[in-house]
Amino acid sequence: MIVRHFLQWLRTAGAAERAEATSAMARAYLYSDLSPDDRAATEGALIMLLDDPSPLVREALARALAFSDQSPPPVILGLAADQPEVASWVLEHSPLLVDADLVDAVATGRPQIQVAIARRIDLPCAVSAAIAEVGNAEACLVLIENASAEIVACSLDRIVARFGHLGAVREAMLVREDLPAPTRQALVSKLSETLAGFVTARAWLDEVHAQRIAKEACEKATVTLAAVSPSTEIPPLISHLRESGQLNAGLVLRALLSGNILMFEQALAELADMPLQRVSALLHDRRGTGFRALYDKAGLPASTYSAFREAVDAMRDGGFISEPGGATRLKRRMVERVLTRCADEESLGDIEPLLLLLRRFAAEAAREEARMFCNDLVAYDTVDRPYEDFDDERFAA
Repeated sequence: MIVRHFLQWLRTAGAAERAEATSAMARAYLYSDLSPDDRAATEGALIMLLDDPSPLVREALARALAFSDQSPPPVILGLAADQPEVASWVLEHSPLLVDADLVDAVATGRPQIQVAIARRIDLPCAVSAAIAEVGNAEACLVLIENASAEIVACSLDRIVARFGHLGAVREAMLVREDLPAPTRQALVSKLSETLAGFVTARAWLDEVHAQRIAKEACEKATVTLAAVSPSTEIPPLISHLRESGQLNAGLVLRALLSGNILMFEQALAELADMPLQRVSALLHDRRGTGFRALYDKAGLPASTYSAFREAVDAMRDGGFISEPGGATRLKRRMVERVLTRCADEESLGDIEPLLLLLRRFAAEAAREEARMFCNDLVAYDTVDRPYEDFDDERFAA
């Protein structure tokens, strides 16, 4: 028999020769028309090759058998438990491995093993969840970039919690079109924390100042995210903000002064544990009789009530309609209106922190408005008067 001669030859052949012959025998098993006896003998030889001392031979076996569903299952399982250079081939490609095999390999394997599994085509969500939970950073990055992998939202959140501080992971996640709004916001929060820690470590800013700037930048990005997200994603975004301790009075007031009424209403509904329709009706009731009760039930601080009351009155009067910038930026006229009214309050000491916040809002709104004005002015000059100031004589030879 050919197999008998092959086994005798293996005893004296070099590793490179054995690897080449092993690959040929594996291909013969998969694609040749063998008799039942020859097929059984060949399968036995392939199983025996799992014990070959040279990784070159076992890798050649893995390369030849990894892509076929006709490979001998005992050989595939044996190769999957081999050293990473060998196992990676079958773990990445073999259709014979079930979810339980892959999850076990993720849990017990080295980083190279985890990366190989993360590259699999049509990776099921159970395996993706295992990688998100225990995989190293490279494996999670490869998983995110695997367009065919099935990844549920909780697995994406777990990756953010573990590796959201890494720039490569954030960039890969943010380009995914299926990334939920809560996960995007969690990435923004991670980025703000990372930047605050960086500037503090460099002694560019003191820790308190850096944390405040990072917090305000995160809240600004959160309002923008809510403004550009579908309305169906706002409730889970607000729930995420509350669970993570970010749904505070400053963020809710920023949303209102940006004209993001949907986010404001959803935030009050979440905090007050009331239906959104009921909250919306109370907010738009011109009599204003129910807003104070809604505000108190939401648990927002009494010191900021005057700002919310004035902003809600402006909303009812249509004060946001004429302001540019959509619902992604603070409205300067509305912020100044609220600031002026709050500054007239008698109990100035109680609302001093609120006045400081509103002054920062006013400065931010003024800068945004100036930036928009200058951009529009430059765009107008470029489009309508591109050659008005061109002087031929200045460029003459």
